[in-house]
Amino acid sequence: MSLNFTHSLVARFTFTACLLAGSLVLLQAMNRAEDIPHPVPLTRFPVQVGAWQGVNVRLDPREIAGAGVHDYVNRSYNDGAGEPVQLYIGYYPTQRTGDTIHSPKNCLPGSGWIPLRSGERAIPVKGETIHVNQYVVAKAGDTAVVLYWYQGRGRAVASEYAAKFWMVTDAIRRDRTDGALVRVWTPVVDGTPQAERRAAEFTQAFYPRLTPFIPN
Repeated sequence: MSLNFTHSLVARFTFTACLLAGSLVLLQAMNRAEDIPHPVPLTRFPVQVGAWQGVNVRLDPREIAGAGVHDYVNRSYNDGAGEPVQLYIGYYPTQRTGDTIHSPKNCLPGSGWIPLRSGERAIPVKGETIHVNQYVVAKAGDTAVVLYWYQGRGRAVASEYAAKFWMVTDAIRRDRTDGALVRVWTPVVDGTPQAERRAAEFTQAFYPRLTPFIPN
């Protein structure tokens, strides 16, 4: 038997053993009572954010049911100096029972929006830097800039895989799986750079206000 083949077998065995051990620990955690926070309802999220004034936008009940979201806010904000910015926050107090956060990466094409460009972006916000997903999307002649990320238990995470990793980790360590999807949307009317700047500036304005509504 070759040395490389032996190393390969050892590596596979080690990976399988770690996977099984992690699964056992997770199952034990899932059998414990979950610590479910009781944050401030998102209906009380500030309507006034700096110079931005918000107006509630009603969601179709089928969209709410499809998302399986427990609490949400969907609001259009405008500072009177340019195009509006739409903010959606969907909160899940637990993700153990089947209702999990749906990735916009899948929902956007399902709604007819075609991604033209995508990537991650770093945004400085009050003493820290958060990493978010940034998409430029198009549909029927309209173009928009979309920022989104997963927020919960003290973290802002761009990657859905990292979000799931931390959800499992916190289920084991803290008996918590609560979290939220945060999405910022603005039309591209005055140029893509301006729309990207507007989305980032609005994010910087509202992000420090999230904690009472999405617990750390």
